[in-house]
Amino acid sequence: MEIFAYAFGIMYTPGPVNLISLNAGLQGQAQKSLGFCVGVGLAMLILFMIFGYTGAWLVSPEWQRPIALLGAFYILYLVWKIISGTLRQSHTPTGNPEEKHSLVFRNGLIMQLLNPKAPVAILPIATVQFPAAQIDGAGIAVWSFLLACMAFGAPGSYLLIGAKLGKLVQNPIYFKVINLALAALLLWVAVDILAASY
Repeated sequence: MEIFAYAFGIMYTPGPVNLISLNAGLQGQAQKSLGFCVGVGLAMLILFMIFGYTGAWLVSPEWQRPIALLGAFYILYLVWKIISGTLRQSHTPTGNPEEKHSLVFRNGLIMQLLNPKAPVAILPIATVQFPAAQIDGAGIAVWSFLLACMAFGAPGSYLLIGAKLGKLVQNPIYFKVINLALAALLLWVAVDILAASY
């Protein structure tokens, strides 16, 4: 239960992946963005398997900074996409779906592999909680799969929340304000990651 409680707490709090998912839901792209959530889940499965079987030695200090920088710059790229898309948009969130670009599997996979929050979630589980619960061998693979399913559910739940909010927010001005606020939160996350890297 301790493993699930920690994983839930860290995975379901607002972070770059969850905020991007919330934005996709607001844009009316929840169904088309399910692949993004699958990509996030697969990335977490890969990371749990790697760290579960190798321990923390893989994340040495010389690798932490480049991973954090890549993650921060990818988040900044997504901030730019949200802001530029929001400023060009002149219709409601349920407007013409052909004019919008949904998140896809590749976006979720890359973003989660570069997400500095991922090792923060995984390392305590893989290096402390797994050994304490005597999880090893095939058990690591089983637990990695279960936790990857939880990781899929985190952005998935934010997609659903965004979709519900998107139906309530029909005024384009409010919709733009919400999108720009989400972009500002993501910008803050990226700046925080860059500051922590130095």
